[in-house]
Amino acid sequence: MARVIVLGAGMVGTASALALQAQGHEVALIDRKAPGRETSYGNAGIIQGEAVEPYALPVSPAKLLSLAMGADNAVRLTATGVLGQVGGLLGYLANSLPARHRKIAATYAQLVKAATADHDVLIEASGAGNLITKQGFRQAYTDAAAFGAMEAEIARLTRVYGVNAELMDSATLATAEPALKKPFAGAVHWHDAWSCASPGDLVGAYAQLLVSRGGQLLTGDAMSLKQVGGGWQVMSDGGPVSAEKVVVALGPWAPQLMKRFGYRIPMVRKRGYHLHFSGTHRLNLPLMHTGASTVFSPMKDGLRVATGAELAPMSAPANRSQLIKAEAAARELLDIGPAVEAEPWFGNRPCMPDMLPVMGEMPRHPGLWAHFGHGHQGFTLGPTTARLMADAMAGDSGPLVQSLSPLRYTGK
Repeated sequence: MARVIVLGAGMVGTASALALQAQGHEVALIDRKAPGRETSYGNAGIIQGEAVEPYALPVSPAKLLSLAMGADNAVRLTATGVLGQVGGLLGYLANSLPARHRKIAATYAQLVKAATADHDVLIEASGAGNLITKQGFRQAYTDAAAFGAMEAEIARLTRVYGVNAELMDSATLATAEPALKKPFAGAVHWHDAWSCASPGDLVGAYAQLLVSRGGQLLTGDAMSLKQVGGGWQVMSDGGPVSAEKVVVALGPWAPQLMKRFGYRIPMVRKRGYHLHFSGTHRLNLPLMHTGASTVFSPMKDGLRVATGAELAPMSAPANRSQLIKAEAAARELLDIGPAVEAEPWFGNRPCMPDMLPVMGEMPRHPGLWAHFGHGHQGFTLGPTTARLMADAMAGDSGPLVQSLSPLRYTGK
């Protein structure tokens, strides 16, 4: 078997390293930081086994105008954030049209429906079960009409995909979450999801599993990647590391590296923020507050309050406007104290225009493999697409593998 370098120790990269190791490859996992300290650290901590359809952009002109005017806390737009990735956004918008989105979702759902089972293997092997709750999460509504519309939506998702969810009226939700200080119109309990008390620690546990099985975990500079002879080389703190193959699992930084090899990847980056709060919130399961476009997740560091999406350049400073509204909503509902951190965490979700991850060997560079572009679901899908990538490296060229190929962006 080949020696393989995996660049990026987030959920996607760490799972890639484990999947390749399981097939007999000698693996070196390299990142500039400790595992799970970048994009994988900052999610809502939910392995979203219910998220069978990827997040589409609104296609209604009225809704788009509403978002542009900042009427919804779900999305914050900046001129530089939109203009800097307008090509990717236009492709994303085109793929959000109903017919195209249905076709994409048929592929996407196959990935999502395997996610909890693929995680479960790694959770058990790494001894990380203490971080996981397998009781789903709740999506709560302040708008009675929006809640009422969910009955038909759940029926559709159940019919098409077999999703397991149930409606909770206001009283049932209040009984399930007695710490809530204000009533909601109702909620959906999504049973197919699992929650994690520390996403960064889960990735760290997976990385330690890799090491315990003989893999290398190194600190190094992914941007130093170069071809050397018939293989690849990266600089680590201990010197150069060489291998026959390399996997680029750098999330939102992947296009920057791929550009050096002549590939232009039209990724859309959606920034998200979170803060942890102390206090006796006593929330039992993660709660998505649809009216405030925020998720409240019980974590070992406190209550994590996470925002929707911001379209801003990766180099832009933090903007707390979405987080301020999210915190205000949390304080209306729960007994929370001061923030645990002085500054909010923020990171970028690597979204592809067709909402599917990129996974496969790059067409003009043998041994250079892509594994990125998981959008909002890298934490959920990492082990599943890693398994597919390891199979593809072993020669699998089935329809699901082909649907994720980088050829759809790079050509032959």
